[in-house]
Amino acid sequence: MPIWIFLFFICATGTIAVISQEIVWLINPAVRAQAPDADTPRMGYQALMDSIAKQEPEATVQRLSWPEESQFALTAAVGYPGARFTSIYVNPYTGVVQGPALSFDLRQFMRALHGWLLIPFNNGFSWGWYLVSFLSLPMLASLITGLVVYKRFWRAYFQKPRLRIGQGARIFWGDFHRLSGLWSVWFILLISVSAIWFLVQAVLSDTATTISTQGVPAVVARDEVPTVAPGQTVKRLPLDDLVAVAERELPGLETQHVFFPGNAYDPITVAGRGAYPLMFQSAKINPYNGKVEDVRRLSDRNGLEFFTESMRPLHTGDFGGFWLKLVWFLFGLLLTMMSLSGLLIWTKRTAQATAKALRPARADRSAAREVTE
Repeated sequence: MPIWIFLFFICATGTIAVISQEIVWLINPAVRAQAPDADTPRMGYQALMDSIAKQEPEATVQRLSWPEESQFALTAAVGYPGARFTSIYVNPYTGVVQGPALSFDLRQFMRALHGWLLIPFNNGFSWGWYLVSFLSLPMLASLITGLVVYKRFWRAYFQKPRLRIGQGARIFWGDFHRLSGLWSVWFILLISVSAIWFLVQAVLSDTATTISTQGVPAVVARDEVPTVAPGQTVKRLPLDDLVAVAERELPGLETQHVFFPGNAYDPITVAGRGAYPLMFQSAKINPYNGKVEDVRRLSDRNGLEFFTESMRPLHTGDFGGFWLKLVWFLFGLLLTMMSLSGLLIWTKRTAQATAKALRPARADRSAAREVTE
């Protein structure tokens, strides 16, 4: 069926997208972060800022992002005079700016191709997003019908796996399809449910419906913003002190992102994961005196938010480092091969049977044509 050809394409691109960051690491040396020796720690937050300012004096840092895996360089989103914005890779052990990030690299390309078929977002979510996320419904239906058709499927977990080789392609692919589906039940269910959420998310966004319990954005009080003479720069607390305030407010926080203020009244935002790796916590800190303006904890979410905010990392496998990504990649590869094997089974069985059934009708039409002639 044509829909399964589309599913095969989406599964294949999604599988590559899981490890696309690692592929970029292999082909782009600027992405790699190598410590001078095994005992060298990461530089402090303010030391990194000072190093970037020394090498890129015209740049204004807007965000610092640390990857989960230590072999990757951190990414700094920066702006330059003339409204030019880009990102640069910085070695977190030495502070050396290793090069600019591409505006659209392989990682971004694969995620865009898989997620919304590179179709632009105009006045709402891309219709490519809807097409891809809609596939979650037939995928979930195929899981349910497969378990219904496979009688007493749970027994197969305790029996010797049957994968017959040398008895023809149809038998081999049939065994492979059933065996792969059986051991991928948890993964298919996870991918289907999380993709259904992506579909619901697009509908909620395009209908201006929100389920968020987050309140009004925090701002720094006017009387707490220091005044300076024209041409001077407002002095902020060292970044290490501000991050320490956030980590003290959120015990167990592993800082991964620092968002710098866009104007004098914006707090600095420190965000990261903690004991629950699927969701971010954040603290907004007054950059002038270290006062905590707002905190977003796990306990601040309701049950629905807890579920929905967990969907994206569960779908992508991007929450537990390389080895967890590898698990998602291997099961994604298995799911891709299941789509292919299903196509082959359909072609060899259903398509051939249909062609055979149509032969008498064609013969009758040919005979009738001969009579009339």
